[in-house]
Amino acid sequence: MLSISHLEISTQSEKALSQLNKKNRFRRLLTELNRTKYLQLLVLPGLIYFIIFKYIPMYGVIIAFKDFNMRLGILKSPWVGFENFIKFFNYPQFNRLIINTLVLSIYHLIFAFPASIILALMLNEVKNQTYKRFVQTVSYLPHFISTVSIAGMLVLFLSPQGGFINNILSYFHIEPIYFLAETRWFRTIYTVSDIWQGTGWGAIIYLAALSNVDQEMYEAATIDGATRLQKIWYISIPAIQPTIVIMLIMSLGKMMSLSSEKVLLLQMPATYEVSDVIGTYIYRRGLIYAEYSFSAAVGLFNSAVNLVLVLISNFICRKVTETSLW
Repeated sequence: MLSISHLEISTQSEKALSQLNKKNRFRRLLTELNRTKYLQLLVLPGLIYFIIFKYIPMYGVIIAFKDFNMRLGILKSPWVGFENFIKFFNYPQFNRLIINTLVLSIYHLIFAFPASIILALMLNEVKNQTYKRFVQTVSYLPHFISTVSIAGMLVLFLSPQGGFINNILSYFHIEPIYFLAETRWFRTIYTVSDIWQGTGWGAIIYLAALSNVDQEMYEAATIDGATRLQKIWYISIPAIQPTIVIMLIMSLGKMMSLSSEKVLLLQMPATYEVSDVIGTYIYRRGLIYAEYSFSAAVGLFNSAVNLVLVLISNFICRKVTETSLW
């Protein structure tokens, strides 16, 4: 009996201690929130934005499992289960959509993603601050040009009649090429324009990471006889490796959701074979043909694949580099 009573007292003591620790943690949390209340207010607009435009509309995802009727509304429309998903998987051009989306995304990862890192490393080696700021400013200005304007510029530059590129070709007695109407040029044009538009802006975050590197490390490496390339390889790249890994995971999580707006503006029926991606397909079926349930199902499938890619890439990066999103 004595041992049982001691056991009960010990158990009650542990419960009381656990509750006390929870209360203390809660008090510390309140104290910390009160201490940083003005910083918390800075987060509030972004939090409100995501709640209103990202989380509240998520209930509309259920139309992917319904035969949506605008008169009946979302909740009263009849359920059809996975019928819309099966319809998409049986679509004759399903494989083409997936392949085109993945190819353009892989092109982005191979060419556009490293371009920002290379530009940041190059700018980090520039000693003339005036020239460095000028190059950085010029390089990220295209990011602020709208996608519609970018597409319009590409159409003008690549026009077979009076286009800037074809004028250069005609100087060398080469026949004009209708770049945007030929399948073999579409992916190249898209990728190059992506590099031009996003490289400078993407380099900003890597330059910020490089600014935290202790300059004494470079000085010590110089004294030891290290070349500039060796300092980049052994000091600069390891310093931004965590940032590269995080950005890579985020890029992999968007592989199925590439910039379909630019694709839509640049594609023509003649280039559908290589330019038709999931985003443009959703646009046609959802907005042009008003198949809201079907397009919602395709969009949900797209998001699910992106989620899986994030989980897999995060797991691999955590095992290989010990850096991850969570």
